[in-house]
Amino acid sequence: HLSTDEYLQERYYFQLNSIANGVGQREFLYNELPIFGVTDPTFFMVESDQARGINCRFGMKGIIAETHYDSSRNFIVLMGGKRRYVLAHPKECPNLGLYPMHHPSGRHSAVDWIQPDLQQFPQFATAQLNEVVLQAGDALYLPTSWFHFIVSLNTNYQCNARSGTTYENEHHLAQCGFAIPPQ
Repeated sequence: HLSTDEYLQERYYFQLNSIANGVGQREFLYNELPIFGVTDPTFFMVESDQARGINCRFGMKGIIAETHYDSSRNFIVLMGGKRRYVLAHPKECPNLGLYPMHHPSGRHSAVDWIQPDLQQFPQFATAQLNEVVLQAGDALYLPTSWFHFIVSLNTNYQCNARSGTTYENEHHLAQCGFAIPPQ
């Protein structure tokens, strides 16, 4: 946890995106990070023809990405520093206190995962979660619809790419009022 002084300190977060297949303004990302520019299917980039570009994020200690799910496969590589990922299988959605589908924060949890209010969200106490700390050089594969909460543990940077959607967890999200739109 952050001390009061650390909490009140200014934090910076920077994001750099490239469009799919390295065409356009930021194609240098594909030259620098060829692991994301595959043209043949790999373990991580299963449907390379459905790649959605490279997203690189740079953050300081204490930066948080609130709990949410993505509707495509996600391949993450931590390039420097450390990040804590707390993960939940889509079947946990009834326990995660999700905002409704059409809410501006749809796909996100209303629960503060650092200090959950179990009076307001008692079902969160039964959620089955997994935690991993990624360090420089580590990779993480998130299947479609897996929930993730991210905390920067120090100054760090990561790049990720998404490729294709799978539907094996769609029935879990449907229980919570969400459905993956057909492609």
